[in-house]
Amino acid sequence: MKRFPSRLAMALMAGFFSYSAYAADPVATVNGTAIPAARAAVMLDEQKTQGAQESPELNEAIREELIRREVLAQAASKAGLDKRKDIQTQMDLARQAILIRAYLQDFVKNNPITDADVAKEYETIKAKMGGKEYKPRHVLVETEDEAKAIIASLGAGGKFEEIAAKQSKDPGSKDKGGELGWSNPGMFVKPFSDAMVALEKGKYTSTPVKSDFGYHVIQLDDLRDVQPPPLDDVKPQLQQRLQQQKVEAHLTELRDKAKVK
Repeated sequence: MKRFPSRLAMALMAGFFSYSAYAADPVATVNGTAIPAARAAVMLDEQKTQGAQESPELNEAIREELIRREVLAQAASKAGLDKRKDIQTQMDLARQAILIRAYLQDFVKNNPITDADVAKEYETIKAKMGGKEYKPRHVLVETEDEAKAIIASLGAGGKFEEIAAKQSKDPGSKDKGGELGWSNPGMFVKPFSDAMVALEKGKYTSTPVKSDFGYHVIQLDDLRDVQPPPLDDVKPQLQQRLQQQKVEAHLTELRDKAKVK
């Protein structure tokens, strides 16, 4: 949970200032400049969203923080910093960021992800996973002749792991004897996945498999039934994913409609 500086809180523990979010009176007046109560209300709401409980001590800490900010802001203006172009640009960007955040929060509120949306996404992902998971290993080489030579070596009794470690061009699996771990077919390019799912456990491809990466010799070490996690276990992640997709689609729509020169 985000907190105000500890020394500030300690110094203000004895304070019992309290206010309403809709109070008409200012929180304080610094050198003749009033600090609106609305600022304190906003800061209080931010603290509550992070788990803080409203209390006289918290209210007083917020009041003191606002006073300190006003003192510093007045000092900055007196030094002429508010007239500097780079500072004005930063202030413009900060204002823009606040507006964007408010707009997106409003969009998310008005365009919620429903349970039906989550259930549909869950079923879509399950369908892409298929009914089986596969544990393949492969050797990746540049030419078809190299792949054919590897298949011949395997036929002569060569060990797949040793051949992969020596000859494979795949840096991610070479040092593991070509092992790719448990995967579903959708994780691979189509020529690779088609060849993989056609294999029996313990067998390797009898002809080279060509993909955009080169030529593969694939061996299927094992396969098993897919055990997807229960919907309730992944629901928060799916909601977040769908919400991000919805926001991104809205942004794309706004960008496409914008007249940009």
